[in-house]
Amino acid sequence: MYRKPIDALNDYFDKLDEHGVPKSRRVLAAVGPQVLKLSARRSAGAHPYLTTPEHTAQARESIGPDAFLAPEHKVVLSTDADEARAVGRKTLELYLSLTNALNNFKRLGFTDEDVAKPGSDRLVDAFVAHGTVDAIAARLKQHLDAGADHVPVQVLTSPEKLVSALAELAGPLGLQRE
Repeated sequence: MYRKPIDALNDYFDKLDEHGVPKSRRVLAAVGPQVLKLSARRSAGAHPYLTTPEHTAQARESIGPDAFLAPEHKVVLSTDADEARAVGRKTLELYLSLTNALNNFKRLGFTDEDVAKPGSDRLVDAFVAHGTVDAIAARLKQHLDAGADHVPVQVLTSPEKLVSALAELAGPLGLQRE
C-alpha cells in the first residue's frame, strides 16, 4: 500500500519519540520543501544531498535560523573540465533516472534539456565542483555564505587517491593542522 513519504517520515519520528530519541540527536536527509520544514520541526535540522548553494539559501529560509543545515557537495580534484565532468556525469547518471531527483533539479531552475541524459555541463558543474583546490574551496564556501552550518564533502575519486585528495583540500578548506 502506497503512503506519502511525508506521512512515513512523521510516523518514523513518532517512533523515535516513543523510544526517547531526543530531537537534538537526529538530523533528516531533506531536500524538498515539505521535508525541509519537517526536519526543522521534528529534528535538529537537515542534511540535503545533491544540492547547490542556491538550494542551501532556500533551505535556510525554509528551516529558519536555528536549525542545523549541512548540505553535501561533490568535488573532483581536476583542472581538466572534460575529465571532471566525465566523473561527475558517471555519478549523476543514476539521479537522471529518478523522478524525485529530476523534480529537485527542475525546482532549482534546470531545464528538461539540462536533465536529459547524460546531463548538461551546466547541471554537472552545479552539483560537482572541480578545478583548482582554491576554486573548489570557493564553491564550498558559497554554501556557508548561503546559510550552511557545515558542508560535508564527497570527493569523487578512487579509494587509493582519497586520502591524498582530502589532504590537498585540507589547506584551502581551513583544516590544516597548526
